[in-house]
Amino acid sequence: MPHIKTIEGQLEAKGLKVAILASRFNDFIVDKLIGGAVDALTRHGASREDLTIVKIPGAFEMPLVAQKLAKSGKYDGIVCVGAVIRGATPHFDVVVNECAKGLAQVSLSFSIPLGFGVLTTDNIEQAIERAGSKAGNKGVDAAMAMLETARVVAQL
Repeated sequence: MPHIKTIEGQLEAKGLKVAILASRFNDFIVDKLIGGAVDALTRHGASREDLTIVKIPGAFEMPLVAQKLAKSGKYDGIVCVGAVIRGATPHFDVVVNECAKGLAQVSLSFSIPLGFGVLTTDNIEQAIERAGSKAGNKGVDAAMAMLETARVVAQL
């Protein structure tokens, strides 16, 4: 039987320039996501000098800023973190959908790996759980997804 080639991304961040795009809305949650992303990347070899944190008002603004970061050519990947918590109006659905759709479009348009760590929760308790307690830290997960994708894309 012929050998099947497998392409996998190694979790090695050394030498990668990474932007961490973070919304300030619900910053007490988002700060924990930023911390998780930074910790995960540095534990996997990234130098702090190669990381840039960009803070913006909210999740709705993320696609435009991610597009500017991608277009600059300065970054090998972008980790997006934020927290959108459902309220009493349909505003949540609009923000979440446009954020996700816009970020996916940026990733595809610029062929840049993008880690999606924007929490979309029904309440504050769920957000806290996903920012470093029971459900782990989604900032870590987004950083690791971006890192692995960057290393796969580099082999293609």
